[in-house]
Amino acid sequence: MTPALSTSPAGYLLVLAVIVPVVGMVLSFVAGGRHAERIALAVMPVGLGLALVIALEVWRQGGPLVYIVGAWTPPLGIALRADGFSAVMLVTTALVIAAAGTAGRNPFATPPALLEARAPLAFWTLLQGLWAGLAVVFLGGDLFNLYVALEMLTFAAVPLVCLEGSARTLQAALRYLMFALLGSVLYLLGVALLYGVSGTLDIVLLAERLRGSSGTGPVVAVAAGLMTAGLLAKTALFPLHLWLPPAHANAPAPASAVLSALVVKASFFLIVRLWFGVLPGLADGAAMAMLGALGSSAVLVAGAVALCQARLKLLIAYSTLAQLGYLFLMFPLAAGAHPWSADAWAAGVMQALSHALAKAGMFLAAGLVAEAIGHDRLAGLRGLGRAMPMTVLALGLGGLSLMGLPPSGGFVAKWLLLQASVQSGQWIYAAVVLAGGLLAGGYVFRIVAPALAGGNLVVRTGIGRAREAIALALAAAAVLLGFAPSSLLDLLQIGRAVP
Repeated sequence: MTPALSTSPAGYLLVLAVIVPVVGMVLSFVAGGRHAERIALAVMPVGLGLALVIALEVWRQGGPLVYIVGAWTPPLGIALRADGFSAVMLVTTALVIAAAGTAGRNPFATPPALLEARAPLAFWTLLQGLWAGLAVVFLGGDLFNLYVALEMLTFAAVPLVCLEGSARTLQAALRYLMFALLGSVLYLLGVALLYGVSGTLDIVLLAERLRGSSGTGPVVAVAAGLMTAGLLAKTALFPLHLWLPPAHANAPAPASAVLSALVVKASFFLIVRLWFGVLPGLADGAAMAMLGALGSSAVLVAGAVALCQARLKLLIAYSTLAQLGYLFLMFPLAAGAHPWSADAWAAGVMQALSHALAKAGMFLAAGLVAEAIGHDRLAGLRGLGRAMPMTVLALGLGGLSLMGLPPSGGFVAKWLLLQASVQSGQWIYAAVVLAGGLLAGGYVFRIVAPALAGGNLVVRTGIGRAREAIALALAAAAVLLGFAPSSLLDLLQIGRAVP
């Protein structure tokens, strides 16, 4: 039997991590005008501090933090949990949200002549709503409440895509909405089937009740397939990726940074929770090999398509699809209790972290390029290195991590994947990692080569060094992640489900 759950001494921090962005969102909406921006910017450092304290507590305690909401234990009540994976995702979320908010001060400032404007109010309110949804996803312990969090994410993310209000952005947002709703329906159907079989939706209790032969029945297998398909649609894993490139490429740069760095990671996070936490008995060769095959296809196909793009933001969007593929290589490598499973698990989480930082920096940098010179066509970037050196450095450092070159965080993730592939004898994934690195080198070269070439690029609008510094700091953080101490890898293992 599963031991009775109880609230950890520092468990109240988990509630605060959810409440802080919710309170900020409500206050921003009610106060409106310039107050919305001020409230959001004031809340962001508080949320970042909370996330850091939670990560420190998880590491210090050596186990997950738990908070039982209302003192009603599952299955009647709801539990919030933070393990190592949750903790580092909370920190990454708070960091990227704060960077995107700071970078969004200029484009989403209320004009001096107006008391309130539609786009700024929507941006600051939705950004905090998206943050709250992410916090619930990373801390939630109930499959239905996670569904609610996913819907909250969808209805905060979709409007961010079309803040500009043009026909192009509206079309991209509607396509995103259709895929997201399809994913939600499939996920909810799977949740209903699991509840019918087990009588609970709490992740810990559900895993206990499904353990053994009852956990491998046809109903559970169908539920797992439905939920996985729905979450893959939200993650935009190839071939369910059609919504992501137009949505990320046409959204405002701060929104693109958050969508690419964080929102697609939320559904990936739940796929990890489902297969490694709820249904480890189903994590057999066939299911894991299918996820690995889809991930491999994404790395190779999306990487090749990225090479053919003519626009900077569209190239970065397709590179997101390719980098997401690496995340799914962890499934066939981390499944089971093998000597290499811990390395594969750490590789998946490190890839999620390094990609989030690198891609947020690159999207912010691409937005600055488009704003400064009036377009983001790769053919028109000659001389960009002289005109905007910090922005080009941000693009280069972010690309360094995407390629997996040392000493970046992307290198650590891909090196761990290579080690796990070799140790497990699954050489095909090692070949995919190496081929993906070569493709990434190709499309990063297409960005950097013209930017560093000679030319007299005309900068139409000054953007300020501070905004360039934000993009550069995120890209540099992705590289500095490669210097993280071994204690970070130990933190990632806390709470990892081992069959």
